Amino acid sequence: MKKPVTEYRTGWPGFYGANQGYVEELYELYLQDPSAVDPEIREYFETNSDKRKSTDQFADQKPPAAQISGNPAKIAAALRYADYIRSNGHLSANIYPLQSGNAEKVLDGLEKWGLTEDDLNNIPVDLVCPSAPPTVKTGKEAFDYLLKVYSSTIAYEFEQVNQIDEKEWLRNKVESGTLIPKVEAERKISLFERLAEVENFEKYLHRTFVGQKRFSIEGLDTMVPLLDEVIARAVNNGVETINIGMAHRGRLNVLAHVLGKPYEMIFAEFQHAPNKELVPSEGSIGINFGWTGDVKYHLGIDRKIKSGTTANARLTLANNPSHLEFAGAVVEGFTRAAQDDRDLPGYAKFDPGKAMALLIHGDAAFPGQGIVAETLNLSRLQGFKTGGTVHVIANNTIGFTTESMDSRSTRYASDLAKGYEIPIIHVNADDPEACLMAARLAFEYRKTFGKDFLIDLIGYRRFGHNEMDEPMTTNPEMYKLVHNHPTVKEIYGKKLVSQGVFTDEKRAGIEDKINTILKEANEKVPKAEKEAKREPDIPEVVEMGIPRINTGVPAETLMKINSDLLKWPEGFDVFNKLAKILQRRQDAFSENGKIDWGLAETLAFASILQEGTPVRLTGQDSERGTFAQRNLVLHDSNTGEQFSPLHTLPDAKASFSIHNSPLSEAAVVGFEYGYNVFAPETLVLWEAQYGDFGNAAQVLFDQFVAAGRAKWGQKSGLVMLLPHGYEGQGPEHSSGRVERFLTLAAENNWTVANLSSAAQYFHILRRQAKILREESVRPLVLMTPKSLLRNPLVAADPSQLFDGSFEPIFEQPGLGSQPEKVERVVLCSGKVSIDISEQLNSEDNDWLHVLRIEEIYPFPLDELKEIFGRYPNLKEVVWVQEEPKNMGAWTFVEPRINEAAPNDIKVSYIGRRRRSSPAEGDPNTHKLEQARIIRDALTKTNRGGNDDGRN
Repeated sequence: MKKPVTEYRTGWPGFYGANQGYVEELYELYLQDPSAVDPEIREYFETNSDKRKSTDQFADQKPPAAQISGNPAKIAAALRYADYIRSNGHLSANIYPLQSGNAEKVLDGLEKWGLTEDDLNNIPVDLVCPSAPPTVKTGKEAFDYLLKVYSSTIAYEFEQVNQIDEKEWLRNKVESGTLIPKVEAERKISLFERLAEVENFEKYLHRTFVGQKRFSIEGLDTMVPLLDEVIARAVNNGVETINIGMAHRGRLNVLAHVLGKPYEMIFAEFQHAPNKELVPSEGSIGINFGWTGDVKYHLGIDRKIKSGTTANARLTLANNPSHLEFAGAVVEGFTRAAQDDRDLPGYAKFDPGKAMALLIHGDAAFPGQGIVAETLNLSRLQGFKTGGTVHVIANNTIGFTTESMDSRSTRYASDLAKGYEIPIIHVNADDPEACLMAARLAFEYRKTFGKDFLIDLIGYRRFGHNEMDEPMTTNPEMYKLVHNHPTVKEIYGKKLVSQGVFTDEKRAGIEDKINTILKEANEKVPKAEKEAKREPDIPEVVEMGIPRINTGVPAETLMKINSDLLKWPEGFDVFNKLAKILQRRQDAFSENGKIDWGLAETLAFASILQEGTPVRLTGQDSERGTFAQRNLVLHDSNTGEQFSPLHTLPDAKASFSIHNSPLSEAAVVGFEYGYNVFAPETLVLWEAQYGDFGNAAQVLFDQFVAAGRAKWGQKSGLVMLLPHGYEGQGPEHSSGRVERFLTLAAENNWTVANLSSAAQYFHILRRQAKILREESVRPLVLMTPKSLLRNPLVAADPSQLFDGSFEPIFEQPGLGSQPEKVERVVLCSGKVSIDISEQLNSEDNDWLHVLRIEEIYPFPLDELKEIFGRYPNLKEVVWVQEEPKNMGAWTFVEPRINEAAPNDIKVSYIGRRRRSSPAEGDPNTHKLEQARIIRDALTKTNRGGNDDGRN
């Protein structure tokens, strides 16, 4: 005999209350005849039958409060209608301030569901909305309640969340009403005061600094109290660091009101007046100044706040260039650095509760810029996750002059986030209390599940793209609506007056007080500088460069490290072929032993860890190494278990973190740059799979790594490893594009090196680790080898690691010993140096000397002059490179070599002719051209020449 529906005590994921019973009835039908149920229901049973809770798990539960009776078809239709409201309520929601009352009427018409109001009243509330508050008494009220919840000034999109427990949690939070803020009169007044501060600040700037750009927040004023709410909840829950990333729209207002940057400092920037003296003396505000500086709406700030359970929470707004969304990846790196404890060996200990990222996006930029998707993809990856980011789209429904219909192919600006299962709230920016509700849910979800959450804050833009633009010329219909639309301060103020919260007089008094504060702040600003300096001064410590540092490590220390690196856990079975390769390293310090590139790197890392400096290395294949040269993460060939010898070094005093990264350059470079800026004591390395692929991160190199210190005073010691070398593998596997990094090289902003020796690599890594805490720190761009990784001519003699330091110029052994005979000096760098070494024979080479320029920038001018001075009969200097003439280092080094060479010496070029593509696609053509270059370099008659038009 069939059991009554209410007797079923099994639990299906995603259903609750009396819904479970009806689903069980469908399940009985499915067992008898799968084709008798809807395809979606059939797929659900096929997927979830193993997840159903057993009957005895429900033994202590009470039966549902209501009995389900009536027509099953009506019940099914009603449940589908309820789910339709949940899924599509946002389409009818009042979320557009400029289109109030014009939402799509997708929820009207019970007849299309085959339902009447009486049918709805026959359905228990528990079945429709189990989380509804007690005030909801009937089925019809339950449906009305769902309509109100899902289609008001706040709307939800959760269907993309695939985790059942998360979706149930979200629905319960939304439908229970517990998120609705209980806004007392005092809180309402403070909320109005905040809106008045935001609007009056913008208006003061508008009338005081006429015609100056400020990228006003007006139309999205509620973003400030929304951020206030998220930050307050985070700090009160023990978050110690909150990192914010945003572009220029509304940035000055966020700086002033969320970060606490003094009004007078901002006003000084409008007047081109000195403002460093206006930094508060108590040290609660931290502002870095670069020597070239940046415009005011790009600058960041640090603030220490005292609130909640945390005495000194750190609030940071990251510096940001005009490349809108790129700072998001940097901020994620900031945040992970704040969450990692790097003081102990092994992987850095990750605590997501210590820090949080808060990213503010533009509605045109969020779907328009690929860096957004790259950064979102980092959110759940082991080496890059930050325990959930709160995203806010500052949605003014226009980008520059382009309206939404022309800037994206999706309904909402936020739709990209659905691909990453991120819950989304759309909220009307004209409803401040709804914005508080959105902020609460965002933080609670992040806290509970450690995942990203997105708030689509929908407003408008009061002026043009900037305050000098006239938007009526390009967007007349939109701006007719804008011009007739009251501000949120006006709307909320009238609402509070009508509620009796305050009077018009009280409201006017609040605004008068704010205006007085703004006026008094402006009066404190020093007079503008009459004459700006023609050129900003470079700090002396930067101009001096990196001092020579002894980076050798005692022999006994390196030998012990080498031995420890070959100790694996008992029973750990390394793949046989790899085990044999690694075991050969045991003999590296024996007589005639050699240390190849991979071992030199590992020894450098290990010695750096022993000195207490944490190391973090990421890249697309960094654990193994693109060319199987590294193997710092070993895999048990039977179980797949992982082990890294650098995690168990007996004398290590800091963490070693190594992670394979996703197939992304821009987001990962931004992340690692941010990590290093926020954790400057850490040696952070990013490795491109091939150096050529680094050009996908060019914005990060240009705007952050190369220029961040000059613009913002933002120091970095990031190391970029770019495999480089011409080996006949075609245009995209040859060039790390050293020319681009050299074009950006100035003011000692970074080091650019192209090495030819494992010993040099060992020393330059250790030098970089030693300067991390010094003012002389700067990023390091390394062109690293590919085929040379195992070349005997690149391998180091162990004694080269015991003492000494990195040398900017490496002289070819065996040449130049008879200075009076030397007529030609060949200058080269990187792989071509080894190609030349391999072709040198025992014939008479007294006329020739070969110098490897290992550090191209800063260029070793004085050292080169000294070497040239040794050769009284020098006739020519030749620069040899494998890259085309318009690429590689030639354009950069030519004037510097000419400056170093004696006056009557000809400086010539040998290499490939100018090309549009970096390398040949045919390996045979490559070999012929490479052989020609080496032959010309080693032949007395120079066949290169600067004046060949083909070159």
